[in-house]
Amino acid sequence: MRSRDMTRGRAPLRPLLVKELWEILGGPAAWAMLLLVCPLVGYSFFQAVSLYAEASEAALQSPALASGLVPLDGILVPTFGAFYVAVTLLFPFVAIRVLGGEKESGALRLLVQLPYRPATLIGVKLAAILAAWTVTFVPVLSALLVWRMFGGHLALPETLNLILGHLLYGLLVGAIALFAAAVSDNAATAAILALAFTLGSWVLDFTLSGRPGLSEWIAQLSLTQTLRHFEQGLLSLGLVLGIIACIGFFAALATIWLPPGSAPKHKLVRSALCLLAVLVVVAATAAIHRTFDLTEDQRNSFAPADQRALAQLTAPLVVTARFSPEDPRYVDLRRNVLAKLERVMPNVTIRLVGSRQAAAASASDDAYGEVEYVYAGRSDASRSTSPREILPLLYGLAGVSPPAPLPGTAYEGYPLVADASSSLLWFFAALPLLIGFAWWWTRRPPSSRTLIHFTEVQR
Repeated sequence: MRSRDMTRGRAPLRPLLVKELWEILGGPAAWAMLLLVCPLVGYSFFQAVSLYAEASEAALQSPALASGLVPLDGILVPTFGAFYVAVTLLFPFVAIRVLGGEKESGALRLLVQLPYRPATLIGVKLAAILAAWTVTFVPVLSALLVWRMFGGHLALPETLNLILGHLLYGLLVGAIALFAAAVSDNAATAAILALAFTLGSWVLDFTLSGRPGLSEWIAQLSLTQTLRHFEQGLLSLGLVLGIIACIGFFAALATIWLPPGSAPKHKLVRSALCLLAVLVVVAATAAIHRTFDLTEDQRNSFAPADQRALAQLTAPLVVTARFSPEDPRYVDLRRNVLAKLERVMPNVTIRLVGSRQAAAASASDDAYGEVEYVYAGRSDASRSTSPREILPLLYGLAGVSPPAPLPGTAYEGYPLVADASSSLLWFFAALPLLIGFAWWWTRRPPSSRTLIHFTEVQR
């Protein structure tokens, strides 16, 4: 047994990685998804550029409107949104291929007898899923290049942050699909199980989002919530670590359920331990409030002088808002003030006192719409949702003078009038033809050297 373990630890990974890459990239699933992503992303990009051009024409006539023309909102988020739909609905079928086919053909029983540990097998398969995601991301990358060719502006930090968010989301979907394939007897069952996770996230968003209490906490378990911060230009350290922990959790479950000869009872016990461990880790990451605003216009932050002054207010701040969750005034207050206070001040507690019936009864409730701020034993109330009125109130509660504004340049926006009709030819004809040629090239049999190397490993 000792010699077998030593052999497993010394087995080269390259032949196994080549095999997994060949199976996932040589099969039709990844290339079929890539062909479907091309028109989906292309049309979304075309629509985004057209709407951006219309808004830019108005901004050229009224320069005050130019500051609202942000490529992140106008171009990147709509284009990446089409890719998100494709990853949610189609990518599970691609990821399942790395394991589902082996289980159906019986090749898995031979694979687990190779000198590799189950964790190594799952790790290599997850690397193959990453490669497949990278390939399917090509249309989105080409859309960014086309936008630059049109003369459009891209801010590197917010663009890379958005790519990171979609990469983590793709790996999470891939890890879920890998786990679904490990616990299912065939690929069809695994696909249904994986889609239950992804489509169930949409159900959570539609039914529970915006409700306070337990419903709000459950809604945060939705997979789509992982992209909200990235689409807003925020890099949350706790969120990134939490997503990585969830990816590791589903990969660990796939490792546990991979060996076909293990007793189900032992697998269930180890799965329960993994679930307990990931809950502890996710709870720990939720306590990490370190967030970076990577947007070029710094929309998620106060003015730099206010950011510095508020960061020095270390006493607990308790905010009690008397609104119903869906009230537009509370949405504005949350976006313009409360969310920013949570990111900049070290100790902020926000309490929402209201229900869906509160809005209907607001006419008879004089306190509805009032927001109370308590800091260092002092309290004050306001009905405003603007930081221009709330920040002086907070400085008064803290007994400090409002800071003098720092010199800086206001965000001027990036208006661009461009005709994106030519991009349709690229996404609907040229790029699919190139993909078809690449598909044909990958269909060629592997080199004899690679086959001989992998055969030696099997021996």
